[in-house]
Amino acid sequence: MSLKLLFFSLAFYIITGQARGYSYLMVLHTGSKSHHTVGEALAKGLTSAGHEVTIISPFPQKKPHKHLIDVNTPKILSVMGAHKARILDNAKLSLVRRYPIMHAMGLDLTEALLKDPAVQELLGKNLSFDGVICETFMNDAHYGFAEHFGAPLITLSTLGATGWTSDLVGTPSPPSYVPHNLLRFDDHMDFWQRAQNLGFQAYEYFYQNWIHLPKQEVLYRNYFPNNKQDFYEMRKSTSLVLLNNHVSLSNPRPYSPNMIEVGGMHINRNAPKPLPNDILEFIEGAEYGVIYFSLGSNLNSKDLPQEKQKAILETLRVLKYRVLWKYENDSLADKPDNVYISNWFPQDDILAHHKVVAFITHGGLLSTMESIYHGKPVVGIPFFGDQFMNMARAEKLGYGITVNYAQLNAPSFRSAIERVIMDVTYLERVKTLSNQFRDQKETPLERAVYWVEHVTRQKGARYLRSASQDLSFVEYHNLDVLAVFLPVISLLIVLMYLLVQFIIIKLLKKVLKIGGDKVKAL
Repeated sequence: MSLKLLFFSLAFYIITGQARGYSYLMVLHTGSKSHHTVGEALAKGLTSAGHEVTIISPFPQKKPHKHLIDVNTPKILSVMGAHKARILDNAKLSLVRRYPIMHAMGLDLTEALLKDPAVQELLGKNLSFDGVICETFMNDAHYGFAEHFGAPLITLSTLGATGWTSDLVGTPSPPSYVPHNLLRFDDHMDFWQRAQNLGFQAYEYFYQNWIHLPKQEVLYRNYFPNNKQDFYEMRKSTSLVLLNNHVSLSNPRPYSPNMIEVGGMHINRNAPKPLPNDILEFIEGAEYGVIYFSLGSNLNSKDLPQEKQKAILETLRVLKYRVLWKYENDSLADKPDNVYISNWFPQDDILAHHKVVAFITHGGLLSTMESIYHGKPVVGIPFFGDQFMNMARAEKLGYGITVNYAQLNAPSFRSAIERVIMDVTYLERVKTLSNQFRDQKETPLERAVYWVEHVTRQKGARYLRSASQDLSFVEYHNLDVLAVFLPVISLLIVLMYLLVQFIIIKLLKKVLKIGGDKVKAL
């Protein structure tokens, strides 16, 4: 009996051990609900695949899951809130002046998470994980969690490929046709656009390497004093980068083998969830359709200046459509009867409704993904970050119109809304894009889970690592080769020039001598 019991106990241990799967640590530091939504979708996908995920973030679960463990960092919300309060002021600045402000926010968020008591307690425990999944958003010091817990580093970009993600795995970004994600260009740039793109990428490179990364290195050394890896070596040891993007939503470009597009993980691909009764009745009662209006999670509509709110209300009042407006106060003075306000809406499920005819958005990546997936044309009011590029892309592809915030007034706003709804080409284009976006051999979440598991199984999958990670800036761009070749080529050109000159002079002398002899003979 004892041998049988031992056998069954061992078999049970093996089976349950395999069923439990891997253990992951996920670091979601931004304090932005939209960024968290992407990471949370991946976390839930991993738990559904039988793994355990510990999440460091300021957004703990409302309904706890036994395989999803929260490490709550609420102080990040106050740090993020201080930066969000300056969004409208920062939007008035040039991109060159906004860029250092973005990185200052990144540094503040990086340190706020690392010094949080809950994180310090976690670092003090004798734990190990099979993988560390870290959101990458100007927070390079956080990559130290991977070595601290003896795990491969996987990064998750809630945007597409950026200047702070591409160099992690050696992904090339030729400025001739890969526009920077903060610029309003597409992949077909004229001379001056290519010049601006090159100039800004050069500016980013020097700012990153001379100013931002040295400050991140200080945080890395302060909070991970026992890590053996050099800071820059640690960054280039990244095993995998997951991008919240898809080629149908952006531009074709090269990627390293361990940079994978998984855009749209957060979108519900099953039947939409039932809408609350009051929202459903408002939508179903709309004779001409409904417009959904949201400026995202980082900027509140209630914080817009009074003159802008007045222009918006004047516009919405005269529309024949009903409007669901994400407005973060319980009341709105002079609210039109065709407008329903709430500080929260189930956006994905609303956009899935057939009576929604358009989406007024800030142009955030998650919102533009959802609008394309559900086939809704957009009117965009971009404020910061990649929103300008997203809306420039929407205009080029023909499914949206941009309204410049600085010039926003009732006539221009109304014109954009009516044009995007009345002109059927906008709807036709977004339906085509929706078909392209949906046409994938597996869902983005399935693809993300597979690659996370693959890198875990293969102990970091070093064979995916690009050799470019071992090259210096000079070697990568062949500047040392050019430094040798150019003088040699220049010398050859000079010698060829002197040789040709010598031959021509000799020939001229011979011709002149023959001519002189003939003259004398006459």
